[in-house]
Amino acid sequence: MKIIKTIFSKLYLIWVLIVFTVFMIILLPVFILPILIGQKYGYVTYAGLRAWAWIFSQLTFIRYQIKGKENVDKDSSYIYSCNHTSFLDVPGLAISVPTQFRPLAKKELLKIPVFNLILRVATIIVDRSNPESRRESVNKLTRFLKEGISILIFPEGTQNRTKEPLQPFYDGAFRIAIETQTPIIPIVIVNAGRLMPPSKFEIKPGKIKVVFGKEISPKGMTLKNIRELKTTVYEQMEAILLKEDEILAATHGHLNK
Repeated sequence: MKIIKTIFSKLYLIWVLIVFTVFMIILLPVFILPILIGQKYGYVTYAGLRAWAWIFSQLTFIRYQIKGKENVDKDSSYIYSCNHTSFLDVPGLAISVPTQFRPLAKKELLKIPVFNLILRVATIIVDRSNPESRRESVNKLTRFLKEGISILIFPEGTQNRTKEPLQPFYDGAFRIAIETQTPIIPIVIVNAGRLMPPSKFEIKPGKIKVVFGKEISPKGMTLKNIRELKTTVYEQMEAILLKEDEILAATHGHLNK
């Protein structure tokens, strides 16, 4: 029985990789060409990404449930602050975020074939080991906000491989929020790390929840308030995570009875 389960698990992993790659290649022109023509056409790129994420979700039986979307004003720009536990976060964000946005992506992701082409045009790449690269990425993020385009940052800096709900946050997102007086929308992704653990090359079908928190305004704050703003966002995200984990545990417990 264990051997059969292992075989099915490997076959499913291969299927997920095929779906991920094939439809990304098919939709590649939609991802790249509009945004190359001009940033104002980026909405076409993100419509294509949503289509790819929906196809991925349907064909892999990984379902994304969205909660709190009413907290987002589609006509406003935000700094989205999101936790990060798995590569499965990416389709969930593409499906759920209702506004055009530019995520901050680490340089290491450029090693992924095909996906790296999209990263080069639809994200802001940062080399975390290079101070000059970090400064340039902050300047780019600030320019997008001034153009009315939202940005998305994983304030933990990398995927959470700890047993804690969240890792400590870096200051970058909160410094930008204060300098540009841009409101922050916390986003919490629940269960992605269980379906595809960050430290293992395995995956299984299931449900992932994407929860939008309430807008947090930095209005009137100065750079002296970075820690205060960071703590407020951290505590809201932690509270959502703990609540949703309790709901998930209770649901699984009920199903297993």
